[in-house]
Formats: sequence, C-alpha cells, structure tokens
Amino acid sequence: MRTIGIEEELFLVDPATGELTAVAQSAVESRAATSAETTIELELYQQQIELATAPEDDLDALRRRLVEARTAVVAAAGAAGASAVAMPVPVLSVPRHPDLTPDERYERIQTDYGRLARDAVACAMHLHVAVEDDEVVRVVDGVRPWLPSLLAISANSPFNRGEDTGHASWRSQVWSRWPSAGPRQEFGSSEEYDRTTRLLVEWGASLDEPMVYFDVRPGNGLPTVEIRVADVCTDVDDAILLAALGRALVTTAAAGRTSTEGWRADLLRAAQWRAAHDGLAGGLVDPTTWKLSPAATVLDALVEHVRDALEDTGDLDLVRELASRVLADGGGAERQRALVRDGATMPEVVADLARRTAAS
Repeated sequence: MRTIGIEEELFLVDPATGELTAVAQSAVESRAATSAETTIELELYQQQIELATAPEDDLDALRRRLVEARTAVVAAAGAAGASAVAMPVPVLSVPRHPDLTPDERYERIQTDYGRLARDAVACAMHLHVAVEDDEVVRVVDGVRPWLPSLLAISANSPFNRGEDTGHASWRSQVWSRWPSAGPRQEFGSSEEYDRTTRLLVEWGASLDEPMVYFDVRPGNGLPTVEIRVADVCTDVDDAILLAALGRALVTTAAAGRTSTEGWRADLLRAAQWRAAHDGLAGGLVDPTTWKLSPAATVLDALVEHVRDALEDTGDLDLVRELASRVLADGGGAERQRALVRDGATMPEVVADLARRTAAS
C-alpha cells in the first residue's frame, strides 16, 4: 500500500486582533516545537509556519499524525504569543513588506522576484504519495485532469484583505502568478521533465528546482509524487479526504488507467479556474464528459474513476462518507461565507478558523 505524507502551511496571527504576526522564528525555536514528534519548519515569511507528517499507509494513522502535528504547531505558536491558523490567505490585512525569514535562498527569491514574492503570502497543503521510479512521469501526467476537483474540495479562501474575492480559492489565484506554477502539458518522459525544469531555471522562471511550482511534480529528493494544488484545509476531515483521493489518483494513473488525450494546459487552467471560482458551490469540469456539471456529479465521477484503488486500500466507504459531508456543507469557503451571512465580522471569521484549527 502506498504511503502518504501531508505538509501544511499555517499563518501565525495575533489572538486579540486576528492580524498576522511575525513570530515564526520564536515559535520554531520554542520547547513546544523542538520536543514535538513532528517536523515544524520556517517558511518564506515570519508570519507563516510549516508542518509535515511522517508518511503513513493507513488513513486513521495519517489522521492521528496530522492532529498531533497541528497540536504541536498550535503549542509552538502559543509559546510565541500567537495562534496558528489553517487559513490559505490572510482574511484581514497583509503587511506591505512581510517579514522575510532570514535565509540566503529566501533573500534571493525576494530580490529576484520583487513584488511577486512579496504578494505570495499564502498557505497550501501538499500531499506526498509514494511511487516507484518508473511510475513518476506517468503519474505526473496522468493525474492532471482531476486536480481541479481536488482544488474544489479544498477551496477555503474566499476572503482576502477584508473583502470577499468572488472566488472560493483565492490562494490558487495568488499562487498562479509564479511563472513555474499551475497546470502543464504532458511530459511523456523523465528526460522531457528534466529538460523543462532545467530550462525554467536557466531562464530565471525558477530560482532552482524546488521552486518549480507545478501543481503536481516529482518529490524533491523523495520517492514520491507531490500534489500541490490544494488550499490548506481548516477541517482535518477535508485534508484526509484529499489524501485518500490523491493516493487513489496516483495508483490509478500508475496503472495506466487514466486518459489524458486532449488535455491541453490552457484547458486545464480553465478547469482549474472554474474550481477556484466556484469551489463546491457551482459547476466543475467533468473529465469524463468534458462538460460543466454539478460538483456532486463530478465527485461521483472521480470516486468511480479511482474506485478500484479505493477498494484495494479499504478507503471507499470513508471517502464516500467524507465526500457527502463536504458536499452537504459546501466546504471551507462556504463555511466562512455562512458565518458572514450570519453577521460575523472578518476578525470573527479569523477567530473561528483559529478555534477550529486548535480543535483538530
């Protein structure tokens, strides 16, 4: 059974105001962080912190790992006087010049990419799914048509800088500005993937290979494929649903049971924008019909597409349960908008996100 690991980026906020606070260094250096059985690291800016779980092949064990990691990050943030929040973009204001984490590579990113880097104040969730060497490119190519559906499930960033963006996932729109980010053409071979990444670095579109921000790519230095399309999810159940579907997509693509014929990068980008705009509240592109369909119809098609893989791992019933739940409440973006419709202020939205992160 393939193992899965989860990486999450979280924001650090002032518990009293909900505004970002630049205390990541103190949080990571705290006893709460150093004594935890999880990986807690710095990110590009001091207003962010990153966790990574150990890989697991069982979803219950993965869920426990993620809850333990979040508990450790919440404690580390608390030691620095902050709250750790699974929030993809800042709901409230963003510093004009976020506090860069002292690091030579990060300094180069900010120098070379300027405003693009300063605006990249966003938090995602990344899945690492184990693969064999001869499967990597087949998987990277094969999962692409279904990634917009994963984005829609994760969509958790309707508000930014105190306003409704009109999108369910504004983070994905912020991140798509990077020249190496987003959907790509099929590579077909490891040689073509290597050529493409080499040219991106030579031309300056990426500082280095880790900065090749494709929605799906080989894990840097790891025997995995990394799926990078999702918003960070406030609710752990949403993250576990994505992990289950992500692993099943990898297994299905590795077996050659995915058709990618006709999936140009521009069509993938359009399908992804549709998912970012609507989340689960509107239409998604169904890769089996090439038509806009209700989100429930497309998720049913996705589950059917990976049914064999889900049955092999014993995850089919859990996936159906979690998918029904997220469809019923509309996902993270709809949860936030429902609060505002009920009269919540933007600081109260942040407080709710912080509470649900800590209660994971």
